[in-house]
Amino acid sequence: MRGRTIIALQGGRVNITLAAVGATRSRAGANATHTISSMTSFLHTMVRVTDPEKSRAFYEALGFRFGREMDIVRDGELEATNYFFSIGAQENVLELTYNHDGRTYELGTGYGHIAVGVDDLDATLARLKEHAIEPEREPYRVREGGSRICFVRDPDGYRIELIERT
Repeated sequence: MRGRTIIALQGGRVNITLAAVGATRSRAGANATHTISSMTSFLHTMVRVTDPEKSRAFYEALGFRFGREMDIVRDGELEATNYFFSIGAQENVLELTYNHDGRTYELGTGYGHIAVGVDDLDATLARLKEHAIEPEREPYRVREGGSRICFVRDPDGYRIELIERT
């Protein structure tokens, strides 16, 4: 059976619609549609890091608040530690995972960036400069009248977009 998934953000809620295309007829009909709304919500983004202390300092400089860490133990061995961060009123939206086996990672071509809204981009960049965090290039606008943006990189090379919210 072929299908289509539609994800819509509406008023802080995530609606996921699964539409069966060309399905055999059922009580609901050939193009049955099921919507999952009240039980889904965005929880967090996870990225793997190679130096938890440097990464924590970076994300705290961006305005994230460290919440807690959680060790992952498998067969009596410490396998990984997850570090959870909040920002604004959003709790635990960023999970940094450190694997204790010393492996390294490639960012790959599928990863884009994490976006963070800031009230004053110039003041944010000045504060980040105090932590030796520099933008990839000077702030710019994607379109005339649009928000000013720029990108910084975390200690593992992940891109973070800073968007001025005026």
